[in-house]
Amino acid sequence: MHFAIIAAGEGSRLKAESVDLPKPLVKINNVPLIERIISAAIANGAESISVIINEENKNVRNYLSNKNFNVPFNLIIKSTPSSLHSFYALKPFLENKQFCLTTVDTVFAEKEFKDFIETADSNNYDGLLAITDFIDDEKPLCVDVDDKFKILKFEDSSENLKYATGGLYYFSANIFNEMETALNSGMMRLRNFLKMLVQKDYKIHAFRFSKIIDVDHADDIKVAEKFLSEL
Repeated sequence: MHFAIIAAGEGSRLKAESVDLPKPLVKINNVPLIERIISAAIANGAESISVIINEENKNVRNYLSNKNFNVPFNLIIKSTPSSLHSFYALKPFLENKQFCLTTVDTVFAEKEFKDFIETADSNNYDGLLAITDFIDDEKPLCVDVDDKFKILKFEDSSENLKYATGGLYYFSANIFNEMETALNSGMMRLRNFLKMLVQKDYKIHAFRFSKIIDVDHADDIKVAEKFLSEL
């Protein structure tokens, strides 16, 4: 399994709440968010790790450049207009491979992450998305699933839907067949690309996590630390 991390956002909400560190370097139990995810990837047999950060994040670039993760490591430094463009920038390291894509601000139970990777690795899915019924996001991407957890549709509201996505995605190489078309149509957001894949009847399933914390606000740091302490 290859791993990729989108860490190209600006973390504007954290900055507005006096968190001075760039989001990838925000610490949860004294471990930077990006290092938590890289460590989880390595623990689950990462063949390679690719990361995209924006051009303004010099501290993140220096941090990653001075680390030796003992696996093939690719760093893209590029400011992009959207999450989907960031994903596309990672394509050279991911095409023709199965891979796990994560956002940098997602905090999860490592045992559940291991089960997620093993499930993705042992099934013939085009995509497997982490979902949770712990919805604490200002703009959640919610999902409707059938009894086998195949994703039927996505909604930008939690009304009448039990689960939301949590920033962890497995994909087969097949999904790149659609990405250039999506970008050429003016599509900007990863969530809209996911909606398109389901509409085109790609085999996209969900894997339930007990809880996933998105670290978007200063208070989320304490919520994430409390969650991990209770595992």
